Amino acid sequence: MPVPHSGRAAPLVLAAVLAAVGLGPAAGPVAAATVPVGAGSHSDTRPAGTSGPTTNTGTPVTPKVTPAAAGKPVPTNDWWSSLAFQRYGDNPYSTPMYGHPLTYQAVPGGLEIGYPTAPAVVGDGRQYEFAHKRDLTVGLTGLNSPDTKADSWSDWTVTPYWSDGTRTLRTTIGHGSPFVYAQGTGGDARLTTAGAPTVFADQGNVLGITVAGHHYALFAPTGADWTVSGTTISAGLGGRNYFSVAVLPSPDALATYRKYAFSFVTGSRVDWSTTGGTVRATYTLTTEAKEGTERGTLQALYRHQWLHTTDPLTPYTYVSPRGTMKVREGAAFTTTQKTAPVLPALPRTGDVDTARLRGYLNEVAYAADPFSGAVDTYWTGKALGRLAQLVPLAEQIGETAIRDRLLTLLKGRLQDWLTAGGANEFSYDRTWKTLTGYPASYGSDTELNDHHFHYGYYVYAAAIVAQYDPGWAADSAWGGMVKTLIRDTANPSRTDSAFPFLRGFDVYAGHSWASGHQGFAAGNNQESSSESTNLSAALVLWGSATGDTGLRDLGSYLLATEGEAIAQYWFDADGQVFPASFGHDTAGMVWGSGAAYATWWTANPEEIHGINVLPVTGGSLHLGGHKDAIRRNIAEMERENGGPAAEWRDVLWEFQSLADPAAAKTKWDAGHAGYTPEAGESKAHTYHWITSLNALGAPDPSVTGSVPTSAVFSRNGTRTYAAHNHGSATRTVTFSDGRTLSVPPRSTATATGSGTDPDPDPDPSGGDTYRLRSGGVLTTATDGTPGSDTVPSADGTNHDGTPYEPLVYEARGVNGTLRAGGTTAFRLPVDAGPAVGLGQQARVSYDLTGDGTFERTETYHYFATDPVAGWEEYNQTRGLKAATGTLGDLRGGTVRLEVWSAIGSADARLRTGTDTSVLVIPYD
Repeated sequence: MPVPHSGRAAPLVLAAVLAAVGLGPAAGPVAAATVPVGAGSHSDTRPAGTSGPTTNTGTPVTPKVTPAAAGKPVPTNDWWSSLAFQRYGDNPYSTPMYGHPLTYQAVPGGLEIGYPTAPAVVGDGRQYEFAHKRDLTVGLTGLNSPDTKADSWSDWTVTPYWSDGTRTLRTTIGHGSPFVYAQGTGGDARLTTAGAPTVFADQGNVLGITVAGHHYALFAPTGADWTVSGTTISAGLGGRNYFSVAVLPSPDALATYRKYAFSFVTGSRVDWSTTGGTVRATYTLTTEAKEGTERGTLQALYRHQWLHTTDPLTPYTYVSPRGTMKVREGAAFTTTQKTAPVLPALPRTGDVDTARLRGYLNEVAYAADPFSGAVDTYWTGKALGRLAQLVPLAEQIGETAIRDRLLTLLKGRLQDWLTAGGANEFSYDRTWKTLTGYPASYGSDTELNDHHFHYGYYVYAAAIVAQYDPGWAADSAWGGMVKTLIRDTANPSRTDSAFPFLRGFDVYAGHSWASGHQGFAAGNNQESSSESTNLSAALVLWGSATGDTGLRDLGSYLLATEGEAIAQYWFDADGQVFPASFGHDTAGMVWGSGAAYATWWTANPEEIHGINVLPVTGGSLHLGGHKDAIRRNIAEMERENGGPAAEWRDVLWEFQSLADPAAAKTKWDAGHAGYTPEAGESKAHTYHWITSLNALGAPDPSVTGSVPTSAVFSRNGTRTYAAHNHGSATRTVTFSDGRTLSVPPRSTATATGSGTDPDPDPDPSGGDTYRLRSGGVLTTATDGTPGSDTVPSADGTNHDGTPYEPLVYEARGVNGTLRAGGTTAFRLPVDAGPAVGLGQQARVSYDLTGDGTFERTETYHYFATDPVAGWEEYNQTRGLKAATGTLGDLRGGTVRLEVWSAIGSADARLRTGTDTSVLVIPYD
């Protein structure tokens, strides 16, 4: 849920930039006000009657940056954004900024510094905060600046700038930094303390003081000397322009910190990679030696970081709102995490009743208004997400008409938004370097809030479309505009002049921020962490579907990192973050200063707990990594609610199913008849999710796959391995416990058990597996040569249900005992090439005694192939169109498979000779 404080025209040409960063097609400059991007476009002028960034009184505002930073994309939605975004017209400096362990606030005389170590619980016990409280102010003698601007920034550090015409001051501050690095001209170094300081060390240019119980070290250039007069401390700089201040974990750390006092940080950078089920990230500071040759430094790691590093740490620690921070001596450290699982949908299980799911799907797909009246970016996004969730489910049960209806709805609404000039559009703001959707909502325009929340739904929906229609997602088609939305919210490029690097994602804090201006005493905030990870999972799916491994791996990095941050800072999974006085097991919102058991719009416990769960998708499986936290979360919700969920019951049932599927299924069975789905949910999705997990078991985070689009589930000690292959060739996925899974192109495969199984049956019910060979043979042999047979055209005539020039494959002399409850299964790779409007159909027939009479015939619904080169899997989940007779034991019998073109005017191909082209009969 977003943070609610928190005549057409069109844009300057960004297409060349798109091409330069690999995120869109190149184009030459145009004079028009509409910028074409592939088949879509956006505007460069806001629609009439709308607003861009403003102060709280509605006055338009521009980035508050120095000439050195002019024109650079400003990273709004950051921990320090109030330096650049003057939301409150009477405060041209900043609101409190929470770097951790230090806190900061810009004021006319310089930079206030605090180190809050005692939490306060406020709001009837619903919020804890380590609020900024000044211990001292870093400045220059006489400095009285009319404002503070952002002078430069990097991945998690920033340099505020003050000037009063005579004096200038720059300070470099950042997440995890115990140091403030200052450079000034026109005055001596001057610090004022909140109370009389106690000096515990005086070494000339190095001074150790204690203020309000916190220990600081002040470092002036060699040869200088600090003078203490009451609450004022000053030192001449001797013609040099630098000094530094550090908060010490204890007075005896002074010698260690003195070593790095003049190793000034000049930049910060994270680099990530995803390989074989592992995400690695390296966090590096660049430094400059102001004196001597030391280039190292000290960094305080958050809990989500030190839990996942093997780099040596010092004994030094700090207090923070995120639990204990641990200090690393060195300019870099690396974290290693398991890749978070992402699937387009949960795999099909036999427990899902096809007829029931079909009915639920029809309710949504053929509703009078499938978009429920949505007009703005957020609610349109929610509706897109709800429909996109259902596309794979329709395909699983062979409902191609429903699938295609949903895809048509998605394409239509996406294309409407991704084209400038209608009732809705995206508009590029050249001043703020951002893309805003209009009609906007929840301050996404005036405050630049929540872009990652809103646009994540669009990217997710586009990824599902791309899974079924890669051509639609090409840069020259609609992919260019989708990537422009990605650049606005999660731009991986630091050299893109049109959008900032990872706008809302704070790489060091490990999660995103929602407010574009950060204009609160408690710092920045984020409520719906799950809507943030929805964007990350969407990047995994989009990158996988379009072959963009860079965006796929970015999504994996963001999802793994934020998933751990959510577990620790929203759900306190290890019980090591929330103060004991807080008294809650979950937080609805995380602030720079702490966290709150609250939302922006309601105190309803169901929504406080559910807002960090929705939307529930195949990208939500990471939540199942901390099952005890889920159980505590649900238990607290029911205590606070006075009973089980009533309003958002579907979201919370789905959440519970990630830890206790059977319990969630019991709640669904008892309560599914009389409830209204949450706006981003549907009964179709909720039924499929809960029923599937009840069959598969909860996610098993101990095992990961070699591709991001894989997951493992466990029920009663039995694992189910699942993976989706977006590519056009069969792929083998290797799991960390040694299991392998062969996944046909453009499909999801599953297998159960453990060990190595390179060719799992297409249906868990098992049976005898026969492989197709050119020449009309079905064989149990596995040493085939890959090939293909031509499926003749239907010659433009409808042959649905009646074989027409079919390919015929047979196995004769078959003996077998019918498996009780068994059913036929098949996996047939087919390809229509560039042809449109084709559909291949299969019939399986059983002659039980080999006498030429087929006692059982099964005709399956045809498979509508796409007009894109590459194999697609046709399987039994399309469902039976017709069946005659009954099965019995085979005694010298014949099994026949027929494949023909039911519709279309062109030939297709059927794959043969491989272990991915099989018929499985239900016999032992």
